[in-house]
Amino acid sequence: MHKWIMFVVFTAAAVLGIYLLTFNMPEKPVEEELPEGVSRMTIEAYSDFTFNKEVFTAKVGDKVIMKLTNKSGVHGIHIDELKVALDNDTPETELEFTEPGEYEIYCSVPCGAGHTTMKAKLIVEAA
Repeated sequence: MHKWIMFVVFTAAAVLGIYLLTFNMPEKPVEEELPEGVSRMTIEAYSDFTFNKEVFTAKVGDKVIMKLTNKSGVHGIHIDELKVALDNDTPETELEFTEPGEYEIYCSVPCGAGHTTMKAKLIVEAA
């Protein structure tokens, strides 16, 4: 009796697996092509109140598409001096760095007890 039940469960799982592989696989994400001379700066935010890097760097004259990716939790970022405000509704912006400097990146969405410490730096170096 138990062998028969195991056979039926295994067969159902195999059929479901074949169906999912055949008809329901999501498409691979396509990396969009960037305009010439533009690079991507991805800032990933995590629920442990950190970003994927403590320091992001660029040079004066660089053109970047800055993108916020929430890896866990809901976050936003602000860079006051550069007038950058990214969140789930506006996850990316295009910037051209014209002045060297050091800028604070901070989480703009109250995300928990460590929210006030969720910071990183953007350093724009002279060309």
